[in-house]
Amino acid sequence: MDYRDWEILKVLYSQKNLTKAARLLFITQPALTNRLKHMQEELGVKIVTRESRGVHFTPQGEYLVQCADDIIAQYNKIKEHVRNMNETFGNEVVGTLKLGVSNFFANYELPHILKLFRNQYPHVEFKVISGWSKDVTKLIHNKDVHIGFVRGDYSSRGLKKHLLYEETVSVTSREIIDIVDLPNLPRIDYNGDFLLKSLIDNWWAENYSQSPFISIEVDQVDTCKEMVINGLGYGFLSSRILNDVDDLYKIVLTDSKGSPILRRTWMYYHKESLEWNVVKAFVNFLETLDTMDSKKL
Repeated sequence: MDYRDWEILKVLYSQKNLTKAARLLFITQPALTNRLKHMQEELGVKIVTRESRGVHFTPQGEYLVQCADDIIAQYNKIKEHVRNMNETFGNEVVGTLKLGVSNFFANYELPHILKLFRNQYPHVEFKVISGWSKDVTKLIHNKDVHIGFVRGDYSSRGLKKHLLYEETVSVTSREIIDIVDLPNLPRIDYNGDFLLKSLIDNWWAENYSQSPFISIEVDQVDTCKEMVINGLGYGFLSSRILNDVDDLYKIVLTDSKGSPILRRTWMYYHKESLEWNVVKAFVNFLETLDTMDSKKL
């Protein structure tokens, strides 16, 4: 059986009708019937039986249909892998690059990066999966993506990594506040990733014995920022989320030695993936981007 046979089984199973399936497959009904006959002879089993209302899949046929998705996905993965390793268009790198990206990076950094990269490599395509950094870390460890962009110091065991940037985290408010009074002031909280929450909670525990007064809870950092801008309370915001805001009061979080507490964003990838031209080109591009473009990551 070849790749086309597995596609035929999937379509026929969804339609349960030879005429409809043949139409969707852009072949004639006799050609489809003949292909099914050859499949059955090759495997030595009955795949379908013809009935008055269409076709019925035998238990063996049902099993083959269950296998079809995995086999087609594996074939596409192999085809993509081989293309990404070797294919060029003239002197240009081509292929599909799979990226796992933290939500913040996807919204604020990635579009600019892909624009610059596409200017140099116009024949590269992208598949982007965004989510929490801990989930992106799993994607890259499981090799579901070629490159991961992770915000925070998650486990990088077995991976190559490149530091993209560091940022501070600040207590941020519309008006000037005294950090000693923080437990009594209204705080706007949001659902950040686990490491950020741990960073803030640890800082709080080291500086206060009283729990914070959380007056508003939101699900996005952008919403928290807008609440702070409108004077509804203070929030813990990173320096990059505040790049476009100049008139807020900020107190940078520091450790017990007075050094700023930094939040890092990393690029993760497997060393062996550099065998793929498209991955190698993208990694090299990002590692030198700060010398190529005035908007440093």
